This record gives sequence, structure tokens and C-alpha cells, in this order.
Amino acid sequence: MQEMAFIVAGFGVGLIVGLTGVGGGSLMTPVLIFFFGVKPHLAIGTDLLFAAFTKLGGTVSLARQRLVPWRVVGQLCAGSLPAAGLSLWALHHIGPASAAAQRIMTTTLGVALLLTAAATLYKVAVFSRERQAAEAAARQASGPAATRPRHWSLPILLGAVIGALVTFTSVGAGAIGVTVLLLVYPLLPLPRVVGADIAYAVPLTLVAGLGHASLGSVDWPLLAQLLAGSLPGIWLGSRLVSRTPERLIRSLLSVLLAWAGLKLVLI
Repeated sequence: MQEMAFIVAGFGVGLIVGLTGVGGGSLMTPVLIFFFGVKPHLAIGTDLLFAAFTKLGGTVSLARQRLVPWRVVGQLCAGSLPAAGLSLWALHHIGPASAAAQRIMTTTLGVALLLTAAATLYKVAVFSRERQAAEAAARQASGPAATRPRHWSLPILLGAVIGALVTFTSVGAGAIGVTVLLLVYPLLPLPRVVGADIAYAVPLTLVAGLGHASLGSVDWPLLAQLLAGSLPGIWLGSRLVSRTPERLIRSLLSVLLAWAGLKLVLI
């Protein structure tokens, strides 16, 4: 019975990801902790590999459409992957199941969810469809300059922050990553912003997820059940996206994420 509940939860999260593009980590990890009572370190480790597998398919599709700016992906990975390695080293020495590590994970997860809620609401309030279309049209003419950041150090520094956030919480490579890309690469077209965000999340979540697996923080049967539900959910959501009130769904999600973040911070 619980196995079916995990599949249904995976389907629901996959559906929302397909409809809104909000990162699965910001949804799946709180669901596993609050509704299924999964330990934070197991929820985070399992969700990291869950994200790696689900976003790999999206990266392949976007790469075929030539929407992945690999130079941007490399710049972000230059900061995020070393930060993920250092975070895993810290978890190894603290012990992922220790009380100290659990406290760090839940508090950091709460902060990451609050940041994700703010980023999601920011996109709803500022980036309407009309503004997105106008800005995308203006950016298309920018050529190679689109992949140049405001300053060379910004993608490395902010990538490092996201790398640490993702390793400790499995949250950060979705709405936060898109917001960072919009601010650091002002000339990058929106479809390529999404492509960069999804593509750099694959090596980051894979490295972090495998690192957690080496620490015993991955529940493999749970991972299989979540993927069994999420893959058809993402497929369905991506086909219903044009028929749903995206701004309303994102607004409701930001409220839900803020509630979950506050609850974790105040535990």
C-alpha cells in the first residue's frame, strides 16, 4: 500500500514539474519528510538521484533543440561541483544521520524552500508571458554576448552557493537557479536560460546523489517507486501546460513552499 502511495506522490510531483517547471527537489523532499516520515538525510539523498534521472531526459531533449548553452553550464559547474564535493566531505565527517547533520539539513532546507518560494513568486509577479516574449525577442539578437555573465566571478560564486544548497537540501537548482541565470546573464534568451538550468543540474545532482549514496543516504527501492510515478507525470504535465493557469499554480506553490520552509526552520 505504501509503495503505491510513493508512486502516486511521484506522479503528483512530476505533474507539477511538467506544468510549472518548479524543481522537483523543492516539492519531493518536503513531501517525503512531512507526509511519509522519511528521515531528512534519506529524503535528500534519494531525491538528488531522483532529480538527476528526471532532468537527464529533459537535457537530452533540449540539447537536440540546441537550447543548451554549454559555456554557461560549464561556468556554473566550475563553482557548483567543487562546492558539492566540499559539502559531501563535511557530511562524511559529521555523519549524515547524526543529530548535528539532521539539524543542519532541516534548517538549510527550510531556508532553501523560502528562497525558492520567493524566486517562484518573483517570476509570477515580474515575468509575465508578455514580458518574457518581449525580452526573449530582444535577447535573440545578442549573439555570443548572451553567454557572457555580468562579471566572470558571478557564475562561479553563485554556482558554489547553489552547489552547497543542493548537496545539503536537494533544493536550489530549480527556481533559484533560473533566477540566478536571469540576473547573471541578462542577454540570455529565456529558452536557453531554462536549458542551462536543467543541464547544469544533471551533473550537480548526480555528483551529490552518488556522494550521498556512498554515505548510505539513498533508499533505492523508494527511488524506483518515485521514478515510476514521476516520469508519466512529467509527460502529462508538459502536455497540459498550455491549458492550465500557470500563474495561479505558481502562486499557490510559492505559498506552500513558504509554509514548509517556515515549519522546517522553526522545528
